Amino acid sequence: MMRSRLRLFALVGVIATLLDFVLFLFLEDRYSIILADIVALLVAASAAYLLNRTITFKGNPKARWVSHPGGFALTAAVAGLVDIIVLLISNMFLPLLAAKTLAILVAAIVRWLAYRWVLFGIVRKELAQKVDRPVSSGDVRLSVVIPAYNEGKRIISTVEAIDDALDAADFGPYEIIVVDDGSSDDTASYAEKLDVRVVRQPYNQGKGAAVKAGVLASKGRCVVFTDADLAYPPSMLLVVMEEVEKGWDVVVGSRRHDSTHTVVPAKKLRELGGWCINRLTHLVLLGHFRDTQCGIKGFRGDIARVLFDRARIKGFAFDVEVFLMAEQDGLSLQEIPVFVENRAGSSVSLVRDTAILVQDLFRMRRWVGKGEYRPTDEHKKVLQAGKSGN
Repeated sequence: MMRSRLRLFALVGVIATLLDFVLFLFLEDRYSIILADIVALLVAASAAYLLNRTITFKGNPKARWVSHPGGFALTAAVAGLVDIIVLLISNMFLPLLAAKTLAILVAAIVRWLAYRWVLFGIVRKELAQKVDRPVSSGDVRLSVVIPAYNEGKRIISTVEAIDDALDAADFGPYEIIVVDDGSSDDTASYAEKLDVRVVRQPYNQGKGAAVKAGVLASKGRCVVFTDADLAYPPSMLLVVMEEVEKGWDVVVGSRRHDSTHTVVPAKKLRELGGWCINRLTHLVLLGHFRDTQCGIKGFRGDIARVLFDRARIKGFAFDVEVFLMAEQDGLSLQEIPVFVENRAGSSVSLVRDTAILVQDLFRMRRWVGKGEYRPTDEHKKVLQAGKSGN
């Protein structure tokens, strides 16, 4: 369904562009260039809206260009104005047909950017709306998932620090789940000496696969995952849990939040890499999130298990999948500031993992088109709980 709609949307765009071009050619020798262009643009925009409403998004009244016609009209108006300006200027030194072709191309770029800007506002507004859901299922109040790869030297101190923080808060039953991602050292053996649950991956698959295994094994009404290097202090787990319990489906840390406090900054090269990665996520996401890769995120337990049951990315791009499905499923999402202390000894390779992340972003786009992230009927029962009419 999603793939067919994307094809229809693209086809409608081609039809509208051809209509604009042909009608302009028909009118330009009868009227002034400006009037011919305005009429052609109005007819093409009207045709695009009607075709998308009646064909592309037929039966889907919540589609953004159906439920928000004002956004479509504003986008068409801005792109149309650009078309007219470019046409008039370029016609001073180009033949009329070439000038109109250039105007169409420039307006198409502006239209695409405007779509992103308008949709950004709509998506963020939708994500900021809490859903009054029933209490999440789960045997304990909090599950902490720690993905670990070759963390034998610090897994004990990490777990003990988290245990101390949670015990001091005295908020009720919790569980810690260490997921050994096929380590070549004794990470799992050390973890098994502690009062935690240990999930062993048969071989190294990636952080995304490790977090997925831990989340699906969790029993908490709230699930939070954090890094084994404790770049985010254990106290942040309680902050995230409290936000989830205030009614948010998804709570994500953001190192670029205005109130974030960084004790030990990352190296300049890594900061630049993070900035580039965040811009690349715009290939997939509409929300323009400032920090998709922050290593601490929390969820309602039932929502977490529904999301990660559909997760496909095994590497570091799995965080982007979380945002992608949150947008698609209409979940509520809150970004919060973090207290961060960048640690030495990270297993992340900037060049290698960035290259893999880019590849995974394009895979996600393809999977979205194929409908691979569509929730099952069982998933929908959880996702729709508490929403109007359910």
